[in-house]
Amino acid sequence: MIRSENGRASGMLTRRGFTGLMAFTLLAGLSAFAPTDASAQASAAAQKIADHFASVKTMMGEFVQFGPRGEQTGGKFYIDRPGKIRFNYEEPSPMRVIADGKAVVIGNRKLKTWDLYPLSKTPLNLLLGEKIDLSAKMVRSVKEEADLTTIVLGDRNMFGDSTITMMFDPKTYDLRQWTITDAQGKDTSVMIFNVRTGVKLDDKVFSIPYDEVRNKGG
Repeated sequence: MIRSENGRASGMLTRRGFTGLMAFTLLAGLSAFAPTDASAQASAAAQKIADHFASVKTMMGEFVQFGPRGEQTGGKFYIDRPGKIRFNYEEPSPMRVIADGKAVVIGNRKLKTWDLYPLSKTPLNLLLGEKIDLSAKMVRSVKEEADLTTIVLGDRNMFGDSTITMMFDPKTYDLRQWTITDAQGKDTSVMIFNVRTGVKLDDKVFSIPYDEVRNKGG
């Protein structure tokens, strides 16, 4: 079980904030550099964690997101591997993020707008696969401490000049939190808690309202 973090939050989801959340979409960073012995070792450590994460087929829990200007929002998330994920932001945020195995939509219930993307063209495709294959060039650094393993991963093709710092329990490999640092050096952090794995999730959770998307597509 991931360590519990208390707190509720409100606020509107910004595009930068959504980028921060999707980065749980896993692993961004700086640039693609040629693998060295050190990066190969770091990649091996990161791959062990990725293998553990990929072995979890279903997951649900809560999250709190902290934006670069101190704004906060929270909600619930659901994952059903392969290819399905949903983020429900709590009020007053009107946002929903849904992937159904083929596409990803960002929906604003208040404005009744939707943005639609092919899942294969987003980093979520990496996160939600049956297997997660991390190449050595994606690993920026790995820091292993007694109570925390911190991994910074990056691929310019995925997230440009952003970096993602992910923090894991070194014993269980459970994800505790992640922080996205954008090209301007601004941070968006997400903590997850009350996580349950191996849960049965209804397919309706990941249903995209394509009729609305086509009619209201933003």
